[in-house]
Amino acid sequence: MLNEFQRPVSVDSAPNDSHCEWCGKPAERRLTAVGGTYHNEGGVFCQSCGEQFTQTVANSLLAGESMPVC
Repeated sequence: MLNEFQRPVSVDSAPNDSHCEWCGKPAERRLTAVGGTYHNEGGVFCQSCGEQFTQTVANSLLAGESMPVC
């Protein structure tokens, strides 16, 4: 489970009148990847594209996790 400091994406409000970088709809939030392959990548996104961005970042972090050594 991820706590406040282990989230894969930082979430902030999007600037007024901004548009989603992926689809062009009005943007609702500014997202920035924290760690992993996409570290410090991000932009402003609508709700659905933001969810897709967050899932992509989370999946990349899971794929990069190593197996525990017994």
